[in-house]
Amino acid sequence: MSERIQIAIDGHSSTGKSTLAKALAKHLGILYLDSGAMYRAVALYQMRHNLNDQELIEQLDRVEVSFNAQNAICLNGVVVENEIRKMEVSNKVSGVAQIPEVRRKLVELQQKVPQSVVMDGRDIGTVVFPSARLKLFMTARTEIRAQRRYNELIAKGDKVSLEEVLENLKSRDFQDENRDTDPLRAAADAIYFDNSDLSLDQQLEKAIQLYQERV
Repeated sequence: MSERIQIAIDGHSSTGKSTLAKALAKHLGILYLDSGAMYRAVALYQMRHNLNDQELIEQLDRVEVSFNAQNAICLNGVVVENEIRKMEVSNKVSGVAQIPEVRRKLVELQQKVPQSVVMDGRDIGTVVFPSARLKLFMTARTEIRAQRRYNELIAKGDKVSLEEVLENLKSRDFQDENRDTDPLRAAADAIYFDNSDLSLDQQLEKAIQLYQERV
């Protein structure tokens, strides 16, 4: 693949963006990057240092977010893949993602990716890669999203209730859609992709077909 291809997958929390993006990137033999993990890493930094938003802004030059060779998210050189997935970070990340200075820093990093990439998040097709060849906007029924996220957390040993997860998703949806900077919305040329009743194999098959039609 000589041409640099950008594929943007946006959507609400727990719609399976990352799972599909990883599978599609693997099928195509290109890089996968989880932009949401980058915001989670910054949120983790804020929590660890007990910073308010202004203090976080003042310390942003001390926050190094990167991915290692195994594509795991690193905070200042240390893998934090497990820590950023905990409910405490989930409750914090939408607030951190609303900070314009944080968004500018991370969008700049994302846009510097030099090779073909599948990237998922909330503003990839609208802000990060507005010229992406394929843009998907993933959605699923709220109850299904909550159950998926709950199952994922329980499997990792976290002690949470389904009601807690559901309320977290609703809160994050509201914050993501209503923030002043780069709110969550589908790009004008994005394809809506409802995976409420689709298996991963079915989702991948559909995504590959859309890729072949667009790219």
